Amino acid sequence: MRFLAYLTRRILQMVPVLFAIVVINFVLIHASPGDPAQVLAGPFATADYVAHLRQSYGLDQPLPVQFIDYLEHLLHGDLGQSLSFSGSVWSVIAARIPATLLLVLTSQGIGIVIGTMLGTVAARHYESRWDATLSVLSLAAYSMPVFWVGLLLIYLFAVTFQVLPASGMHDLFGPTQGVAGVIDVLRHLILPVISLSVSWTIPTYLRLARASVIAVGREDFITTARAKGLRESTVFFKHALRNALLPIVTIGGLYIGLSLSGAVLTETVFGWPGIGQLMYQAIYSRDYPILMGVFLISAIGVVIASLLTDIVYALLDPRVSY
Repeated sequence: MRFLAYLTRRILQMVPVLFAIVVINFVLIHASPGDPAQVLAGPFATADYVAHLRQSYGLDQPLPVQFIDYLEHLLHGDLGQSLSFSGSVWSVIAARIPATLLLVLTSQGIGIVIGTMLGTVAARHYESRWDATLSVLSLAAYSMPVFWVGLLLIYLFAVTFQVLPASGMHDLFGPTQGVAGVIDVLRHLILPVISLSVSWTIPTYLRLARASVIAVGREDFITTARAKGLRESTVFFKHALRNALLPIVTIGGLYIGLSLSGAVLTETVFGWPGIGQLMYQAIYSRDYPILMGVFLISAIGVVIASLLTDIVYALLDPRVSY
């Protein structure tokens, strides 16, 4: 019953948060420079045709009227119609979600596993050569821009050695079904995942795990566990590492929630057909409905991930209650 009450309270708290996000997104996007009707009509369109497009899409209405109309459609589950893509906003976004989840969640999984392991190794060998080497490498990797790493990987493995594809998610005339189709997707996935993992996820979780394990290792309950005569491996893995995972769960939950917003730079560099590339195209074409839809779905993902993170907290730390 306490868990149900907690869950109900958290869900009710989501409503004003999501409403505030809807308002902020609408205001900021419509305050940005540029005229969607002019972009849609093209540089050689007449003023009458631009005015006709503006009226057809309701862009000639005052902003409060446009917002109320958008909110009414939103309450009925309608995100609107795309200005530059064929179809509804939801259908356009839904077609890109699987590609983004495949890319971002794969890199997150690799980052959490490898980064946490390396950070744990660095913390166990604090102030040793292992610690110094891993710290320097993680800082160097994190300092490299993700688009630069992507371009470097393309040059090495797609242009020079020609062992992996440079862009896209499928070969243009390659297999799309069965085992051959899965292998084709995996070949296209390797470079984008390496780019994200090397320059973002692995260094992030490595440094976070290292700092967290070192901090927990100085707590009084760790000293007490050692004083009781427990083996060092038991003290480390059962007591220190379990409590050190809490900050990693926090960051991991936040990043997983943000995964629905895609990886704009990586998806653009590698031509990956995900949400990030869709956002770039929508910004370029001033497609307001697509941008508001992506931001809203990303916000919902973050809120849900935050709730799930709190639940995992209680599983990892008995001191956390609902």
